[in-house]
Amino acid sequence: MPLLQTFQSHPAIFVTAVSIISLAIGSFLNVVIHRLPKMIELRWRSELAELTGQKAPPAPAYNLVLPRSQCPACGHHIKAIENIPLVSYLVLGGRCSACKAGISLRYPLVEALTGALSGYIAWHYGFGWTAAAALVFAWTMIALACIDLDTFYLPDDITLPLAWAGLLVNMGGVFVDLRSAVIGAIAGYLSLWAVFWAYKLATGKDGMGYGDFKLLAAIGAWLGWKMLPVVILLSSFAGAAVGISLIVFARHGRNVPIPFGPYLVLGGLVAMFWGESIVNYYLRVL
Repeated sequence: MPLLQTFQSHPAIFVTAVSIISLAIGSFLNVVIHRLPKMIELRWRSELAELTGQKAPPAPAYNLVLPRSQCPACGHHIKAIENIPLVSYLVLGGRCSACKAGISLRYPLVEALTGALSGYIAWHYGFGWTAAAALVFAWTMIALACIDLDTFYLPDDITLPLAWAGLLVNMGGVFVDLRSAVIGAIAGYLSLWAVFWAYKLATGKDGMGYGDFKLLAAIGAWLGWKMLPVVILLSSFAGAAVGISLIVFARHGRNVPIPFGPYLVLGGLVAMFWGESIVNYYLRVL
């Protein structure tokens, strides 16, 4: 109780504590980003073997806990002292302590992003349930964006629980009322579903994956239907800007797919913080 009172009466302490703790959350998100797609692939193989009447080959336990983290180059097991967020990467010079192979810069970047974003959420909302809910939303969105960047896949294991969690959170009106959240979930899914089928009927090609529908449905469940135009416009502009830049400057092929999930994530986070202000400004200008 004294700690909670300290957080309430001293916002700077609350922001600092959330930022530091969230660095460890970022380290865990790195595990989720790396392992969850592999876990899903193993599950698919097992289900396929079962459907075809084959016996799945025995495999060692592989989940978010086992096996211990290790260097992909030499198999060196990462010690606890080598797994301190940000600090270990800097001390090791971005290299494995055993074989000196380079460690991906993404790991400290995810940790730093998680810590910085979480600190901003703590400052923006202050101590309370809204900040706690916003932290869960932001952490989940970071994981989804990175998984989509790596695999072009937005797993149901995350998007569907995220959607249900948004409805549950808004039963208490944390971000919007429940009616707005339900309409947001439905409208979020159907809006991209309609775009998908319009594009497919016009070109015969798939323009996006079903995971994008579910992600926008989850965003709608958390932020309500009024934020969906903001999210869609922001994500579309960001995606178009990055896509054009890749084509012009990086000679990225026009037919090479670009994951849309990260831009939906960006739009969702911007809408959570400033969506109401953006809508009000637009209505005043209009």
